Amino acid sequence: MPDATPETHVIAYRAAEQLLQARDPRGALKLLDPLITAHPENTAARLLRARAFFLAAQLRSAELEFQLVLEREPDNAFAHFALARTLERAGRDGEATRHFRLAAALDPRPDYLAAARFEEAP
Repeated sequence: MPDATPETHVIAYRAAEQLLQARDPRGALKLLDPLITAHPENTAARLLRARAFFLAAQLRSAELEFQLVLEREPDNAFAHFALARTLERAGRDGEATRHFRLAAALDPRPDYLAAARFEEAP
């Protein structure tokens, strides 16, 4: 982004959201990478980039981004849930269960509770 301004960063972020909704995670990543380079502290952009990595099946990158978000916002239920889905997709069910349960404890939404499978607790 040669002439990047706060306004162009907002436009890039919103465009990346739209690309993700349109199931174009690689296009979203192209917009988000320069934005995150300019603003590495922007947790919302990192969360969106983690979602794009997940949809692009770049599971290790998604995991690392979700973990970074959780370091900054340990009470982010969505980030716990999305990290759990990432771990589950990678075949790491034990680790996924922990994050599903944290997500459900932080936000008792029906989908989080169902994924947490509390009735199967040891």
